[in-house]
Amino acid sequence: MTTLHAPRSSLHILGVRVDDVTSDEALALIEQFIAGRTPHQLCTVNTEFIMAAQRDDTFRQVINDAAVCLPDGVGVLWAARRLDHPLRERVAGSDMVGQIAARAAQQGWRMYLLGAAPGVAEQAAVILQARHPDLVVAGTFAGSPAPAEQDAIVERIRAARPDVLFVAFGAPAQDVWIARNQPHLQVSAAMGVGGALDFIAGVAQRAPKWIQQLGLEWLHRLIQEPWRWRRQLALPQFVWRVWRTRWR
Repeated sequence: MTTLHAPRSSLHILGVRVDDVTSDEALALIEQFIAGRTPHQLCTVNTEFIMAAQRDDTFRQVINDAAVCLPDGVGVLWAARRLDHPLRERVAGSDMVGQIAARAAQQGWRMYLLGAAPGVAEQAAVILQARHPDLVVAGTFAGSPAPAEQDAIVERIRAARPDVLFVAFGAPAQDVWIARNQPHLQVSAAMGVGGALDFIAGVAQRAPKWIQQLGLEWLHRLIQEPWRWRRQLALPQFVWRVWRTRWR
């Protein structure tokens, strides 16, 4: 796989790479990837990703090998400052989906939406096309990251010939799936998007902007989805490990 890396600053937080890249720069990189017609993976790195990568060597390698590691989350920005490598901007994956869709409509890029519950990707596609009438959604499919479905899904995507692929299988499954299949997908830019399609389709409600700005988006989601409480235990562990790392 050929990977195009633009010159930019990066750091490693607990062994996981994060790039100091803005949303505008990320869009420019995607434009380069599509112009070059070579496959690239973007990862949206947040605190949950970093903590999951402590236990999962494969996931950590997938993130560190990605073409772009977006700084997604206030926890990541805090850690970067704590490690004396401040990042310029939080680049949330949920925001990037809409921004990429807008750029795709302008540039004529073809998008494919994979994952989420049955019907969600289709509804998200309808809403995105209503917002951006020139947007071409080359296909949608719920599917799953199950190995038994892999070959059939790859063939669906190849037949649709998208330039951009969003995969909503949840992390780390979505990111590992992209890394494993990207050499066969013939997609220039692929990104795991977690619950972004749910937000667009209205299946789940994203936190208001003021809550996001306060860094409490995790709390808003926990209130909506209390079953996530075990996953949120990663946050204090993350803070403690970064704090200790700073003083080693």
